[in-house]
Amino acid sequence: MSFLQSRTRAAREGFGKPVLRKDDARLLVGGGCYSDDVNLPGQAYACFVRSPHAHARVGRIDTTAALATPGVLAALTGKDARADGVGPLKHSPMPGNPYEDMVRAADVAFVAPHPPMPADRARFAGEIVAMVIAETPAAARDGAERVVVEWIPLPSVTASLAAADHGAPLVWDETRSNVCVDAQVGDAAAVEAAFARAAHVVRLDTWVHRITGVPMEPRAAVGSWDAASGRYTVHAGAGGLGRTQTGVAGALGVPESAVRVVARDVGGNFGTRNSCYPEFALVAWAARRLGRPVKWTAERREAFLADYHGRDLTARAELALDTDGTFLAFRGANTSNVGAHAVSFHPLNKGMALTATVYRMPAAAMRGRAVITNTSPTTPYRSAGRPEVMFIMERLIDLAARRHGFDRLELRRKNLVRAAAMPHRNSMGVVYDSGDYQAALDRAVALADWSGFESRRAEARRRGRYRGIGVANYIELNTGFSRERAHITVRPEGRVDLVLGTLSSGQGHATSFAQLLVEWLGVELSQVQLITGDTDVTVVGGGAHSARALRLAAIVMAKASDQIVEKGRRIAARLLEAAEADIEFAGPRFRVKGTDRSVDLFEAARAETLDGLSDETMPQPSFPYGSAVCEVEVDPETGVVELVRYTTVDDCGRAVNPMILHGQTHGGIAQGVGQALWEACAYDRESGQLLSATMMDYALPRADMLPAFTTEISEVPSTSHPLGLRGGGEGGTTPALGAVVNAIVDALAELGVEHIEMPVTSERVWEAIRAAGAVRGA
Repeated sequence: MSFLQSRTRAAREGFGKPVLRKDDARLLVGGGCYSDDVNLPGQAYACFVRSPHAHARVGRIDTTAALATPGVLAALTGKDARADGVGPLKHSPMPGNPYEDMVRAADVAFVAPHPPMPADRARFAGEIVAMVIAETPAAARDGAERVVVEWIPLPSVTASLAAADHGAPLVWDETRSNVCVDAQVGDAAAVEAAFARAAHVVRLDTWVHRITGVPMEPRAAVGSWDAASGRYTVHAGAGGLGRTQTGVAGALGVPESAVRVVARDVGGNFGTRNSCYPEFALVAWAARRLGRPVKWTAERREAFLADYHGRDLTARAELALDTDGTFLAFRGANTSNVGAHAVSFHPLNKGMALTATVYRMPAAAMRGRAVITNTSPTTPYRSAGRPEVMFIMERLIDLAARRHGFDRLELRRKNLVRAAAMPHRNSMGVVYDSGDYQAALDRAVALADWSGFESRRAEARRRGRYRGIGVANYIELNTGFSRERAHITVRPEGRVDLVLGTLSSGQGHATSFAQLLVEWLGVELSQVQLITGDTDVTVVGGGAHSARALRLAAIVMAKASDQIVEKGRRIAARLLEAAEADIEFAGPRFRVKGTDRSVDLFEAARAETLDGLSDETMPQPSFPYGSAVCEVEVDPETGVVELVRYTTVDDCGRAVNPMILHGQTHGGIAQGVGQALWEACAYDRESGQLLSATMMDYALPRADMLPAFTTEISEVPSTSHPLGLRGGGEGGTTPALGAVVNAIVDALAELGVEHIEMPVTSERVWEAIRAAGAVRGA
């Protein structure tokens, strides 16, 4: 039987066991090797000159003073790059998976290119217009400060709806509108008919604001050039080496084989590292110009300005209900702010595909637009596109319940897709393969002690606090780069090498992937070595995103392991002088049936090469799902919100390492709560300046702001994955926005508050309380 059909959990450190992460001890004592730890002999240092304007023409750039600075080796501009043939970065903004093609080529009017260092115009504050290379980082900074740029400021626009208006300042002269994507999906006629007969209609106009990843490790890169081979090497912390390789090669105008990308440890990703950045191509180009390696490390303010951002979706949504609360139809318009350059349309696409979320929705129609603005580009950020639409749907349900007298939980239960109805085709044509959504909701509600909440609310009121409880259901649509490759080699010295194109940024790949081989091949966890992070070794490099890493890697690992067993049986038959049909494998030994004669994997590997290779394209999506319950307390005098309880139930299909999965859920919750309450990339509407470009202004959640979480894993095996896996890296984030805001509004409902925009700061809460009071008193 193939390991793809295996459901065993027998190994002590195998499938389903909460094994401690293999790499923690090394990382905790400072043994990691991050991008800034990489230093090459003879390297120089780069500092970038960035635009202080949101939109400006670049006139003359005077580098005379910079070149006269002690230690400065070169000062390069966009004109130099253009003269050398440096072109735009090669991104893949269009969705490429046939299971989620809401945005099609015909819907795209313009794909804004992404030159690493534009020669003529800067289109957002923080865009690179020059670079200075010097013997030391300090000299490079001094030189960069002496570069004089002639700026011709132009009108700018940072908000998506303003940018979409006729007459708005154009970010690109090559197009007549800032709207670069305009897609219509769903059955508009059926929706109109349903709304016409609806007993109740609720509407929500909202903005799921812009945030960014803020990984602990800022971006850094070292580029080098080998004249003999004509190859570039870029050391950079990235989420997917293949995308970085493609982007750099495209910008430099060389084949991908001429670019090697190396990443060792990566200090956080969350999606913002998954696409290629200008600096990666520029340090490689500069290394060739100077004939020596060039290194760059971002400062934190630089990272806030120029790291790709996430979210930023403006939505208008309506839900139609019958008299008994049955959902009849949904309609809406989503406008995605993609920034100055088209890095990705995936969040817009995925959001439209999951418009109905986990509910039965007979009809739905959506308009989806992507709009170019004078802001940093946006890219898929943890659970791209799904938290936005889950927030919209869960807020609409709460609004319907409060306005029309329905119980919040019962309204959800009434409309959930039933387990017996699986597979279920949603109103956008996406087929959910399996799941028990009501079981997840009921379990989350029970764990959160929903039935005992009113006593907790009353106790809080005696202390002068308003306590609220909120719930949100969610579903994921996980696809990602669909190709993965595994090469497993059993080494004679007693080691199993696993070469994969995924790349860990804190997910514990070295442990979880090894656990599969422990289960299947019977080896020890310590004997498995995961090899990643080098495009010369990992021919395919999809990276870690959209919960794809283990979900796809497990399939090719199982097939490669099957090959090892088959090869091993042949080798063992020869060594044991038996018929191959008489050899059985019970990891890690090959045994002659009915005897005690056997050899182990490593003995077989000493006799002959013992390896397996599988390279597969697997576009089939997966659909993790779950429910979250949040409790908050609000101080009505100050507007301060305290998160006091948080409970989740997440279905991942099957959990390879539940401890690691719980850890990912905890981190995901913190990120979702962070956006709901504190985090924001705030641009000034007039100047286009990023106002939250420091740690003082971008409010990250801290440990003392969060309670202990109650998290539980549900395991309803996916019917579309041979091993039953769904993925589990994003579920903590996806329902958090809706759960938190629903809880806050519930706390303030008796004061007349119906909705508060995110981030729900103390100022917004205070103003909402006063505004509701003024309405009641009028």
